[in-house]
Amino acid sequence: MGIMSEPFSGKRIKSGIPGFDDLIEGGFPDQSTILITGSTGTGKTTFVAQYIYKGAEEYGEPGVLVSLEERAKDIRREMEQFGWDLEKYEKQGLIAIVDGVSSISGIPSEEKFVLEDTLNVDNFLRYIYRVVKSINAKRLAIDSIPSIAFRLQNEGEIRKVLLKLNTILLEMGVTSLLTTEAPDPKGGKISKYGIEEYISRGVVLLDLQEKNIELKRYLLVRKMRGTKHSMRKYPFEITSRGVVVYPSGEIY
Repeated sequence: MGIMSEPFSGKRIKSGIPGFDDLIEGGFPDQSTILITGSTGTGKTTFVAQYIYKGAEEYGEPGVLVSLEERAKDIRREMEQFGWDLEKYEKQGLIAIVDGVSSISGIPSEEKFVLEDTLNVDNFLRYIYRVVKSINAKRLAIDSIPSIAFRLQNEGEIRKVLLKLNTILLEMGVTSLLTTEAPDPKGGKISKYGIEEYISRGVVLLDLQEKNIELKRYLLVRKMRGTKHSMRKYPFEITSRGVVVYPSGEIY
């Protein structure tokens, strides 16, 4: 077991992901920033959308989902396969989806929350702050960090932006999940820029591994400050009801 030094005695935020909270002492530490990292196709978007949706459905906690890779209407349609009616909770003011794609693509958007200026990081952060406050959000998900950082020229700029992002998130008082790419988790590189994990209180790695000539999904809690957690890999699946983790299942 990896026991971290900082004791965390505060509130836990339930993930809404069956089996996962058993691995992290009941949920994410309140008002923390957690990195969800993995290669393409590992389920990062589903993981963070489930966190926002279940927060509204099961716990009555408002949440903001910032989509920088897919249009809001595409997210809604994809999540319907799990029986999740995002629009229902949007109408109730429990979920806000920020469309950060349409304006980049030059496509007109009818969304309530549209990120017009993705070039200026300060404007981006101010806008997210306003949306969070407008629904009194307790949860926030940003999918994904590389979509914020890809226009930046060098590592120094990216580091500055990510530190600023983390400071603003902590000021908002939300529990945030941020997604990033893990280009080579087996080679030890678990985030695209090698910086993201240092601004996060926790790091959850999602990956695919070949076993018996088929790909299996596994999850590893790499870091969760103030939390006792296993350093083992646990199987998970994307089922008809979303992400399900098997904490007592086969470990491979």
